[in-house]
Amino acid sequence: MQQGFQRKRRRPVAEINVVPYIDVMLVLLIIFMVTAPIVTQGVKVDLPQAASESLPADSKPPVVASIDADGDYYLDVGSSSDRQTLDLEEIAIRVGAIIQLEPERPVVVKADRAIAYEKVIQLMVTLQGAGVPSVGLMTDTPEE
Repeated sequence: MQQGFQRKRRRPVAEINVVPYIDVMLVLLIIFMVTAPIVTQGVKVDLPQAASESLPADSKPPVVASIDADGDYYLDVGSSSDRQTLDLEEIAIRVGAIIQLEPERPVVVKADRAIAYEKVIQLMVTLQGAGVPSVGLMTDTPEE
């Protein structure tokens, strides 16, 4: 008589251990929370002064396209301001991608008061060509 050796079939376990992933996420969260205030920088610009309304407090942080006193273009998205000089094509590509993801995000131009008006208009036309519905102008509050 042949005694068959019956093997018990095991079911494959379909579980993923997520504890290491949670640990990594917490470490990354702490790193980003500590470095975010340090990284936030901008381009030094001497803004013209004018009485104007500020953005609403509940609005998303704006995308700031800057022109410094030398006529160089910069882009400050809020999460990354790498102070890298960009040309108008690069600004159009980056802002276009941001507006596709977040169409309600405000876009403002921050230009030095010594800059030629033509440079500001070129930047505004570039931003509108990238799909920005309206472009704001950033100013300083007047000193009294």
